[in-house]
Amino acid sequence: MTPPTRDQLEARLHYPLGDVLPTPGEVIEVAPGVKWIRMALPFALDHINLWLLRDTLDGREGWTVVDTCIARDEAKAQWERIFANALDGLPVLRVIVTHMHPDHIGLAQWLCERWSSEAHPCRLWISAADYNSARVGSHSTTGFGGDGAAAFFRAHGLTDPDSLEQIRARAGYYPSLVPGVPRQYRRLSDGLAVTIGGRTWRCIAGFGHAPEHMALYCEDLQVLISGDMVLPRISTNVSVYDVEPESDPLTQFLDSLRRFQPLPPQTLVLPSHGRPFTGLHERIRQLGEHHEERLAEVLAACAERPHSAWEAVPVLFRRPLDLHQSTFAMGESVAHLHRLWFQGRLLRERGPDGIYRFRPQD
Repeated sequence: MTPPTRDQLEARLHYPLGDVLPTPGEVIEVAPGVKWIRMALPFALDHINLWLLRDTLDGREGWTVVDTCIARDEAKAQWERIFANALDGLPVLRVIVTHMHPDHIGLAQWLCERWSSEAHPCRLWISAADYNSARVGSHSTTGFGGDGAAAFFRAHGLTDPDSLEQIRARAGYYPSLVPGVPRQYRRLSDGLAVTIGGRTWRCIAGFGHAPEHMALYCEDLQVLISGDMVLPRISTNVSVYDVEPESDPLTQFLDSLRRFQPLPPQTLVLPSHGRPFTGLHERIRQLGEHHEERLAEVLAACAERPHSAWEAVPVLFRRPLDLHQSTFAMGESVAHLHRLWFQGRLLRERGPDGIYRFRPQD
């Protein structure tokens, strides 16, 4: 039977706002006290959704920001328009960041500094693992480029000299998008209840996509700010990086999705990419089936002959990829191979050429 297309899968979800999107510098209220911001990104994934939550903190009226966009002048200009037109003259009280990827944390330092005073600091709220990863990344690299990343990709089959040189040259990729993070923060952790605007938002930790991703669920509103853990149309990037070369992030990600199963069927999901939707349980099922299908295809390819991660990329991705996309695809390819390896369904062997290849157990 032919598997359903992405459009057919998406049709099983419901979009309460239809095709309506916030225009640059404007907001749309999606639930009481919850406003949607959409900002452009200069990548193939060309936008990110950010959220404003009406809040009261330490007796002050204002707003909590959830996620920030990358550090770029265009995003700062959009934020300034929002400050002028959408905050009802009230300040930003705190900045919550779901995880350390540049499009989520890039402007956290700027926002916190922009809205801090000696009497009233605007604090960053984030998990400890993602805070410290971002701190390291903004001063060096965390697997997005440089010699370590090039050596890692080379060991998994990417041998083209020009491509490897471009990867080495990207040692400054992360700090170019996240030039710094605030020196101090408040820690978010799984199960933590955060009161925002008189309502309780519960943190739900997720793993596999980022070190310690934090989604936020409000039972009163039946709203889930899902970050990148549950997206309506695309599948979340789940990659192995050179700093943790023997990790099993796909297993972590699939296990994390189960944490969202107890939420009500009518939950309104506010994703970081795509449109707000209902159909959370359907989407979780789709994501699980998607990865099981990809794993079966990778296993079958390795049964025909041993595969490196680079050789498995076209098994997983059937469209042309530029180098930027290929680095993400490589990380995903290693993640799928590693899940099968950790399950004992594949063996990993390193050949005389220094490349890891995977084959079925004898």
